[in-house]
Amino acid sequence: HVLLWYGVYRSRAVRVILLREPTARAHDLALITTDHTSTPEQIVARYAARWAIETTFEDAKQTTGVGEAHNRTPTAVTRTVPFGLLTHSLVTIWYTHHGHHPRDVTDRRSAAPWYTTKTEPAYHDMITKLRRTLIASRFRGGRPDQPTPTETLAIAAAWAEAAA
Repeated sequence: HVLLWYGVYRSRAVRVILLREPTARAHDLALITTDHTSTPEQIVARYAARWAIETTFEDAKQTTGVGEAHNRTPTAVTRTVPFGLLTHSLVTIWYTHHGHHPRDVTDRRSAAPWYTTKTEPAYHDMITKLRRTLIASRFRGGRPDQPTPTETLAIAAAWAEAAA
């Protein structure tokens, strides 16, 4: 359907495509676009392709804090959002390589029973696990495979003597 949406687009005509879930009407979705030439299938495909990008922006804003900085200098303003998005990426990469455990989703469903269909961890789950890991590392002793401070100083002294 083509219509006018005065509050948002004023007098610009928009197109509404309604997606209906045959078994659950609660999952109906209305897509609104100013594109009057693409087919409904193309618009739905574009929406689906864009979904991961939109959820990344929402997670970066709501969870990581991108956009909450109170910067004033032009340099700080231009650096803050890219740095926040980089941080978002680093959290995701850390979780993928070091934080993921198959039990994570099961544990989250147990803690939040409304997530009955949850099959993958959300970004919030990833950053929460990273925060907990960082906090725990402050209270944990050194790892056995890492030298003690005394050993590190002895090695540094030996290297200094060898270089002299």
